[in-house]
Amino acid sequence: MHLLVFDDPAIRPHLLPLTFTRPVGALRCGILTVAEKWQRRLGSPTMGYLTESYLQAKFPVCADGNLRGPALVVNGAVCPDALLTRQVAALAPGQGLYCGDLLVAACLADISQVAELLRDGRTAAPREVLEPVTVLDRPWQLFLRNGAEIRSDFALLTEGRVSEPVGDAATIVYAPEHIFIEPEVRIRAATLNAENGPIYLGRGAQVHEGAILKGPLALGEYSHANMGARLRGDNTIGPHCRVGGEISNSILLGYSNKGHDGYLGNSVVGEWCNLGADTNTSNLKNNYGPVKVWSHAAHRFVDSGQTFCGLLMADHAKCGINTMFNTGTVVGVGANIFGAGFPRQFIPSFSWGGAAGFETFRLPKFGEVAERVMSRRGLAYDAVEQGIAAQIFTDTVEDRVWEKAH
Repeated sequence: MHLLVFDDPAIRPHLLPLTFTRPVGALRCGILTVAEKWQRRLGSPTMGYLTESYLQAKFPVCADGNLRGPALVVNGAVCPDALLTRQVAALAPGQGLYCGDLLVAACLADISQVAELLRDGRTAAPREVLEPVTVLDRPWQLFLRNGAEIRSDFALLTEGRVSEPVGDAATIVYAPEHIFIEPEVRIRAATLNAENGPIYLGRGAQVHEGAILKGPLALGEYSHANMGARLRGDNTIGPHCRVGGEISNSILLGYSNKGHDGYLGNSVVGEWCNLGADTNTSNLKNNYGPVKVWSHAAHRFVDSGQTFCGLLMADHAKCGINTMFNTGTVVGVGANIFGAGFPRQFIPSFSWGGAAGFETFRLPKFGEVAERVMSRRGLAYDAVEQGIAAQIFTDTVEDRVWEKAH
């Protein structure tokens, strides 16, 4: 049976700019992406995405091209647990599972019925979930739910398995029963404290001298916690990242660097991003009031309802040394920020500049940087990646208001 993870059209726009470059289900919360959670819990060997047409070449509906047969369709914004998984697995063809008006999952007799399901949003035989579900419908929900999802994913990934040993006499460990270390991990003279939540170290990860890791925490495959890093809890550092300084309740989706001192808190950072040395994010207003955040769906700042909210940065964004991000700053795809002072709280995709003003980071120049950065990880900025960037550049032209003046 096909497992298809779909973008809910009522949710995806509210997760921009993070979903400009990926389906909703490819967002990481906890150790795994939402799609990976569904795949592991349902035991499906194959998985596809139902997403925007310009993303389908990178995230195909079906990797083997077989678009026939029964399909299980699940919502990419819903994080599954054991109870929800049992309900979804029990669905018969024609049945759908709902949380109120939200379609959580549906079982289809044939994959050809997907278009009709997503258009109508209802199945002939609806069923209601037994408990409310976890829905990631706003960017800040990712870091708000991250600690709980690390715990859930940790249990899922480590059940019945034995951790590798710490293997370093100079490393201090608290609550070792809540620490899981995959093969090829290297730890030197660090502190691992899992008293308040589990710590998961992915294959090939490195924890360098003087780093302090406090759970719940996930350090992804081949990622590095640099010397003296202070990871305060509820953090996910995705695969192939390098982090230093102080990080609290934040997610780096993968392939991004915050290698130096500086504070990152209550934030989500996409892939292929780089935060310059001593970059700092404000995550709390001086008056302790709720943080307003730019919404691409509403085309205005909206009240997040959160007292703590830092930086929301999309893929391929970069910032120079000593950058200061104000509370609730949203940075679009491919933005390049530098200079003194606080940049604006909404920085559109393909912006180049800072507090003194912005100009457009044109696609050819952006492509040169992306090609260099991705090649360092052995990946290509190929025609598929170029097509995605071109579409986002076109879709975000209205956000770059300075272009209207020319």
